[in-house]
Amino acid sequence: MEKYLTPSEVAEIFGMSRSGVIKWIREGKIKAVEVNGRWRIPYSEIERLLSGGERARQIAIYTRVSSNTQKDDLERQLNALKEWVRKTFGEVSVIEIKDIGSGLKEDRRGLKKLIELAKRRQIDVVVVAYKDRLTRFGFEYLVELFKAYRVNVVVAFQEEPKDYMQELLEDFVEIVKSFASRIYGHRSHKYEKVVKCVEDVEKDS
Repeated sequence: MEKYLTPSEVAEIFGMSRSGVIKWIREGKIKAVEVNGRWRIPYSEIERLLSGGERARQIAIYTRVSSNTQKDDLERQLNALKEWVRKTFGEVSVIEIKDIGSGLKEDRRGLKKLIELAKRRQIDVVVVAYKDRLTRFGFEYLVELFKAYRVNVVVAFQEEPKDYMQELLEDFVEIVKSFASRIYGHRSHKYEKVVKCVEDVEKDS
């Protein structure tokens, strides 16, 4: 049985605005049906667009958590994405790639592997749970990079997990530390004061 998505859900998958999806519908780029005055897009259309008109052959699931203490969350994230891919794309070949590290880090082993697979044309689609799983900043740049290798990036879910704010706070602390180090020097008294301040805020939170 065909499943249908709202324009907002499609927008989240493709990392674009809802108005952009409506424009696609009006231009005929994506097929949709009108139900009680509202647009609904079939899953088959999502798959068609993601695979460039052909059925997706190889999908990479990318999962990430910030620390080793979140390994259970990493497995839950992976299982949720595997189920989402199965429902969305059916029975397709899947590569599982995991990372443990901050979304601020650019030298993550899993992310490097993902880009290498794209370069070799060994994947068609990259699926992540949320945008920040791929990277904390510069998501659109990575999307454009993958597009250059004819690989689409798909965001599966809209609601962030309950522990999202804690991880965001940890990344905020790391950003402040980095800037304080550049401004005052890693061994300066001012640097130590700034670091203590943000760490105290993190503890209170």
